[in-house]
Amino acid sequence: MIEAMAGLQWFALAVVPRKEKATARALRTMGYEEFLPLYRERRRWSDRMQTVEMPLFPGYVFCRLDARDRLPVLKMSTVHSFVGLGKSPVPVPESEIEALRLACSSGLNPLPCAYLTIGAKVTIKEGPLAGVEGILTENRTTRLVLSVTLLQRSVEVEIDRNWIAPLQTYAGFGSPDTDSPII
Repeated sequence: MIEAMAGLQWFALAVVPRKEKATARALRTMGYEEFLPLYRERRRWSDRMQTVEMPLFPGYVFCRLDARDRLPVLKMSTVHSFVGLGKSPVPVPESEIEALRLACSSGLNPLPCAYLTIGAKVTIKEGPLAGVEGILTENRTTRLVLSVTLLQRSVEVEIDRNWIAPLQTYAGFGSPDTDSPII
């Protein structure tokens, strides 16, 4: 994390709608490291079907820079603002950017999805329970949801159920796959 020590962090830029790709190109031309996560979608025109690349987070582009030197970026005609609290930009954790990069380069085609947390109140849109409201208790196990907390937006990618392993340890005794006793 030499870049992080040098003051470079990832920030989300709010940009003009449908100008995400142009903004990313311009940032790259200016010497900034940018990241525009994309997904593929089949679109129908009157005479044909075509696969197009769309931003996973419409209206946003990620850029790595020193927050003290953000004025050149703010002067760009396609950039509205940095995402943050008031006039202070808030960095996006490196781990969230890396997770998105891996998902986008994996060939699994991540897709936009609702930003949901366990305990969130939800409504059922389809099926025999359409219109019923309830509390989300667990996500589907065959899809991995990656979130950018600052934007409160998520993407999902279909994964093999066998790829899943528990993340937390049990009462400080190590992971469940060790021979440590669990009391």
